[in-house]
Amino acid sequence: MAGRKEFPKGYAMPTDLDSLSEGNAQLLSPSDQRHARDELELVSLRATVVRLLEEIGVGSGPAPAQRLPDPADVATLPQAEFLSMLAHELRNPLQSMAMANQLLSGTAQVSAAAVQAHAVLDRQIGHMSRMLDDLLDASRAASGKIVLKIAPVRLRDVINSALETSHPYVHSRQQQLRVDLPEDVTVSGDLIRLGQVFSNLVINASQFSDTGGRIAIAAACHGDLVEITVSDDGAGIPAELQPYIFDMFTQGHRTLERAPGGLGIGLSLVRTIVRLHGGTSAVTSAGDGAGSSFRITLPIAPMPPAAVPAQTKGGAARRKILIIEDNVDANELMAMLLEMAGHEVTSSFDGVDGLRVALAGQFDIVLCDLGLPGLTGLEVVAALKAARPDDAPFAVATTGYSDGPQRDLARAAGFDHYLVKPLDMPALHRVLAEYAA
Repeated sequence: MAGRKEFPKGYAMPTDLDSLSEGNAQLLSPSDQRHARDELELVSLRATVVRLLEEIGVGSGPAPAQRLPDPADVATLPQAEFLSMLAHELRNPLQSMAMANQLLSGTAQVSAAAVQAHAVLDRQIGHMSRMLDDLLDASRAASGKIVLKIAPVRLRDVINSALETSHPYVHSRQQQLRVDLPEDVTVSGDLIRLGQVFSNLVINASQFSDTGGRIAIAAACHGDLVEITVSDDGAGIPAELQPYIFDMFTQGHRTLERAPGGLGIGLSLVRTIVRLHGGTSAVTSAGDGAGSSFRITLPIAPMPPAAVPAQTKGGAARRKILIIEDNVDANELMAMLLEMAGHEVTSSFDGVDGLRVALAGQFDIVLCDLGLPGLTGLEVVAALKAARPDDAPFAVATTGYSDGPQRDLARAAGFDHYLVKPLDMPALHRVLAEYAA
């Protein structure tokens, strides 16, 4: 193996550290002896991890892929698995870019050009991340694997979630957005997925409208249904295209002068998610240049009880945080941002060292990647939780894998929270607030 010291021919590796006796050690140079001890320590540590995993009934399973497969192997991979690995590999560089951009945003005395460049990077990183999400969701939709977490949710909360995602698109094009919603309308659904529906519709309206254009969101109740309309005064949709607008990879005006970008997946996901909620989706447009109006209907649900504010231990308190991340740039930048927020941060760059450090120290929170060299993040956290069942730190997975199976494996291994890259400081602050609660 490249980079690894070869032992003399005919030498039998001792099976434990104790058998590295003085007699055996004479067969090796001092550097070889150190290497042998390191190898045996790693073997011993992995055996301990396996034993701990067996004790709590959690199988480590195969390690998440660290690289894309060879082209010859791609044809043999299930589509969903390949797309998951592709997204993971693309999210890793996005993570470093996002962290570096956030670090720049907090730098004092930056020029106006730097502020503008930061805003551009922020939008484009978000756009790339959304395209990855859409690609994976399209694969899940095609295989019927989109899972909903159904609960009573207020329509206003759904729209607010959508606007939080779509605001950078509307703001960058200086468009006017008007929202007109009835009070206290509740639907039964998945807040995140419904938010995705309306953020896709608003982003679509923004992309196909001119700078300074107008977008409106309105809702009205009709019996036991609520109809939500997202309309714009943009490019419009030709009559012959309207019956197919919710089909995958269908896009309207796409010329060199007007190439709004995207994969042609967003509206297909809108229809799929709305159908899963028992609703309908439709579009009307008078044609080219006449704008468009997308209508979504959803069943109305009983009003949920008012939430009781959680009592916290003070989310702004200084925390001891361990970062286990093999991407050096992402690790260092995340550490810098957390230290700027007043936290005490320790960094580790592989699973073996990460577990050693976690077991030896007293940390409040461990931010751990899943695809680590030496030991996977699943193994690290499962072993940590098994070894310290009463005082294990709050474990957060930070990973490029967004699909359900990885979330389930992380939960089984003992992770308390799951964040998909590229993550940002608001997401990390929400995790700290959850820990405080």
